[in-house]
Amino acid sequence: MFTSDDVNLIKIFERSFRDNWECPAITDYGTTNTLTYSQLSANIARLHLLFKACGIEKDDRIAVMGRNNCNWVTTYLATITYGAVIVPILQDFKANDAMHLLHHSDSKLFFVTDLIWEGMELAELESVQAVYSLADFHLIATRIEKPESITFESTASALQKAYPNGFSKDDVHYDERSNESIASINYTSGTTGFSKGVMTTNNALASHLHYFLGTNLIYRGCRHVAFLPLAHAYGCIVDFLGALAAGGHTYFIGRTPSPKILLQAFKEVKPTLIISVPLILEKIYRKQIAPQISKAPISWVLKVPYLEDVVLGKIREQLIEAFGGEFNQIILGGAPLNAEVEAFLRRIKFPLSVGYGMTECAPIISWSSYPDIRPYSCGKLWDGYMEARIDEPNEEGVGEIQVRGEHTMKGYYKNEEATKESFTEDGWLRTGDLGYIDEDGYLYIKGRNKTMLLGPNGQNIYPEEIEAKLNNMPYVLESLVIQQNDSRLVALVCPDYDAVDANGLDKDSLEKVMDDVRRDLNAQLANYEQISKIKLYPHEFEKTPKRSIKRFLYTSMAE
Repeated sequence: MFTSDDVNLIKIFERSFRDNWECPAITDYGTTNTLTYSQLSANIARLHLLFKACGIEKDDRIAVMGRNNCNWVTTYLATITYGAVIVPILQDFKANDAMHLLHHSDSKLFFVTDLIWEGMELAELESVQAVYSLADFHLIATRIEKPESITFESTASALQKAYPNGFSKDDVHYDERSNESIASINYTSGTTGFSKGVMTTNNALASHLHYFLGTNLIYRGCRHVAFLPLAHAYGCIVDFLGALAAGGHTYFIGRTPSPKILLQAFKEVKPTLIISVPLILEKIYRKQIAPQISKAPISWVLKVPYLEDVVLGKIREQLIEAFGGEFNQIILGGAPLNAEVEAFLRRIKFPLSVGYGMTECAPIISWSSYPDIRPYSCGKLWDGYMEARIDEPNEEGVGEIQVRGEHTMKGYYKNEEATKESFTEDGWLRTGDLGYIDEDGYLYIKGRNKTMLLGPNGQNIYPEEIEAKLNNMPYVLESLVIQQNDSRLVALVCPDYDAVDANGLDKDSLEKVMDDVRRDLNAQLANYEQISKIKLYPHEFEKTPKRSIKRFLYTSMAE
């Protein structure tokens, strides 16, 4: 457990706000709304006064739900620096589910996008005392008498009264808060069932910041484009918390991050570090790069050593420029990167690294910076921060990955049974992921323990590996491999309808193509991994916010 002020979560932000007082801190991309560290600090002070007026005490829960924006960030920081516990709720949750989480977390205040609130009722939220808009912090609903005393507008005069000489950097001082205390309760979006509230300590967040502040990735003046949901631990830790701990400037994408919007934002902001999920790069590869390099004359040129370097160099330059041209590297996480895509990006020496983590570890378990990352691995455990072991490895060294260290959760909120099941008797967290560690300490993921299938003779089958191959084949947008009762494997395929339409394929032609795809795929697989048939699925599979397919919804479709 980190104990010094240098690694205390609250002190890290207290120090950064003072040191970077006049620097830009956060911007709602596409608007003129930019806050400097001084303005952000003043708004945090105003929310502290609002919390006090609402009767909020230390360790009370405050929930926030909505798209990324400056007020979302202000709410989060104001909550943890006040000594309360932030409850980020993913905006993708349905209204009924969100109301359940508000009730389960005992949240007393709720900051929410107006449109999301329209599907909710205060009368059904017993613990919530007041609801505020993330648009401008106006009061939406309350149970508190004399509501005029708990408006954000009233805090302007209260701040002036509390600081008659103006709010200055010397006034940025937050109460002592132990790293052992709870900073947030993050509800998992999971692919296998009901959400659980992960209790993340100040220490888990502080240890991440301590590590990143010791690298050249985040620094005063660094620029970030935050398009992953901040309510998810992966998007939150570097683009938001890390950047502000270092004195950086983050631009928040508040709309659905389409490729067009993202590429325009990268062009304008020129980020110094990019945090992403594999899907972004995989789409660019499949839609733009793969069609180029598979056709003559480029496919011929790539077989000529000198000319190959020239062509690949130009592709690399174009790809780097598309992401703004000034980034140190792109860090991928949240899902496995397709092996073919990774192989090509490494072939052109694209600055890419891949990490591994889970919400229960706030979230990073392993990661190595480019160019130290080893191909197809997800990096090393951070020495001094995290440990890992492989439980009951098979003859290939593959077993469940179990971890312990500074990043691990305190447990699941109000769920002792699930907490107990998640830890071994000697204190290791069960990740539920299967993998192995090589002789140099690099971690490799094979798949989920819960998704691993057994072949007819007991062989281990990792459907994610088959899907990675299938997803690179013609007319396949995404796929899901599931098992019938007779142990035969079936692949559900969502077709790439753009390619289908461009080539004028009708239903019969597409089914014939898929049969050819199945044969080509099986030629790359072991006998026990063979796909018996491909079933077409009409649209994209339902996914979690980190873009993992909710596999449990489709297991009954094999027959």
